[in-house]
Amino acid sequence: MFIAFILAPVSALFAGSTPGEFFATLRQPDVQEALRLSALTTTITLSCAIAFGTPVAYLLARWSFPGRALLDTLVDLPIVVPPAVAGVALLIAFGRRGIFAPLLAAAGIRLSFTTAAVVLAQLFVASPFYVRAARAGFAGVDHRLEEASATLGAGRFETFCRITIPLALPSIIGGGVLSWARALGEFGATIMFAGNLVGVSQTMPLAVYLKLESGDLPAALAISIVLVVTSLVVLLIVRFAER
Repeated sequence: MFIAFILAPVSALFAGSTPGEFFATLRQPDVQEALRLSALTTTITLSCAIAFGTPVAYLLARWSFPGRALLDTLVDLPIVVPPAVAGVALLIAFGRRGIFAPLLAAAGIRLSFTTAAVVLAQLFVASPFYVRAARAGFAGVDHRLEEASATLGAGRFETFCRITIPLALPSIIGGGVLSWARALGEFGATIMFAGNLVGVSQTMPLAVYLKLESGDLPAALAISIVLVVTSLVVLLIVRFAER
């Protein structure tokens, strides 16, 4: 029964669209812009999550310090905060009239309702998925292997690159893929902080919303199918990485 409940709406998406409508939708300029923007922003988001999240994940996995539990909780907080609330929080912090607006204006930076705002919204909601997985991967690495590397003359950085990272790589890959997928599907925080501007902030989920609002159901179904297929591929990659 539960499997049927999952399959029914997914199957309905494919049943409600024809190949002609699907490929005609993908040729629409605004849809191609949404595809391009989603690919660009999610790639940047994943790169930032890896660059900034890896040190945090390693810190949480390997070190004990005052406030560690609080930091661990703060990292996980965006997972449980409703996306719309996350969008409002970003807007109040970094919007044109936000708390940090004077500092941003002095530096000539405008974030709200730009492509950069899309990246920030995606990063806020998606990066915890990477940090959680990478943290588990680092925690599962046998310390004795790292100690053996040190006794053979390898420095900490060399040991990290040649021992720790390869052993934690399945978790890192899995977390990166999940983080990318979460960024791809982000809607609430993006529309609140970045808006729904074609070519600027309209990603694929927002394009689905706009097509439905305008009454273009075939286009909404076609974009939804792309997202569903992408999600399925992501899950398969994660399963493969876990093995």
